[in-house]
Amino acid sequence: MVEEKSDRKKTNTIIFDASKKEPFNINEGYKILHRRLKNSWKVGANRDAIRQEILRTCDVFVLAGPRMKLQDSEIEALKEFVSGGGRLLVMLGDGGEKRFQTNVNTVLEEYGIMVNSDAVVRNVYHKYFHPKEAFINNGVLNRALLECAGKRVDSAQDKRNSQGLSLVYPYGATLNVSKSSVALLGTGTACFPLQRPICALNQRQNSGRIVVLGSCHMLSDLYIDKEENNKIQDIIFQLLTREDIKLNQIDAQDPDITDYTTVPDIGYLADRPFGCLEESEELPSDYMKLFELNLFKLDNVTLPAVLESYEELEIKHEPLGLIRPHFESPFPPLTPAVFPPQFRALKDPGLELFDLDEEFSSQMERLAQLTNKCTDEDLEYFILEAGEILGVFQNSSVKRQATAVLDHIFTQVCEFKKLNQD
Repeated sequence: MVEEKSDRKKTNTIIFDASKKEPFNINEGYKILHRRLKNSWKVGANRDAIRQEILRTCDVFVLAGPRMKLQDSEIEALKEFVSGGGRLLVMLGDGGEKRFQTNVNTVLEEYGIMVNSDAVVRNVYHKYFHPKEAFINNGVLNRALLECAGKRVDSAQDKRNSQGLSLVYPYGATLNVSKSSVALLGTGTACFPLQRPICALNQRQNSGRIVVLGSCHMLSDLYIDKEENNKIQDIIFQLLTREDIKLNQIDAQDPDITDYTTVPDIGYLADRPFGCLEESEELPSDYMKLFELNLFKLDNVTLPAVLESYEELEIKHEPLGLIRPHFESPFPPLTPAVFPPQFRALKDPGLELFDLDEEFSSQMERLAQLTNKCTDEDLEYFILEAGEILGVFQNSSVKRQATAVLDHIFTQVCEFKKLNQD
């Protein structure tokens, strides 16, 4: 640790950055987190470029998955903010800088932390459906986190302290943590990569702190109440805001993590075959050995049995004859082209064309055809045609208007009901 004194004044304010196209903010995605923090802190959002004037107004500054690159002036402002006693929380996601198209590692590398461009997956189908929704139940790397969560760890339980908290780590990446920083959480033994840090802390005595979490989805509204993620959220902000939390030095110096080893992408390599030189076989002196005769030779073992079958079936042993095909003509026989005589006579009378379906259909069928043919815009046409079908216009007193048709039909219905009442 480096001892540095800080004259920074407490503002009791937490600011979430929203200037780098972050996937979540306090108004969308982090509503539950915002509601919990504002009980004790002033919570705000920054939509402008990161400057010293903005950083001086807060105690904790949060970068929740920036998807744009930080400018050089912004990087220097963040470094001065941390060196001056400020607290910085950085969260990213699976794929790291490559997927988020950011350069946040430029800020973190100075403090011994780097977010890898990988993903944490669950290699056992438990407990969530998506492989990247990794369920970790043995991921605590420093037993001081259990005390922050309100769980006491006795000396007899030191070997089992990692079983104290269970969490779901969705769509997250692993971290590289050097000796100058402390790994807080790991992937455990049931996720891949095995035993790699996912949350780390860099602190200086009486100075600033940086907490890096490899998943910005972990504190979102969808996952913050699953498992014990809410306790992880409390621990992270306690580390950022409280001065009296001390980590276990034994766990800090020798965390239970493994080396970061990469494995080849077999699926990608399989799509890119490459040629190689091989030593050819010596050619035999007898070229006939190069032919595989067993695959193409004719076997005459069954020939005697075939010849004997002619006598048993009483069939002549002679070459097959040609069977002449018989084609059936698809057309009838031809008839001579004889034209009948044309006699002088009157032509057929020119009759009007009638729609037989319309003429011989009942009123109900014609009304049904009219209903299927008309739409909502054809209401007036429908009423007039229905009046024509029902014979309304046979009465000369009815005008050829839709309102007149409705009035006439309504009058007839009322008269009909009067007759039925009698």
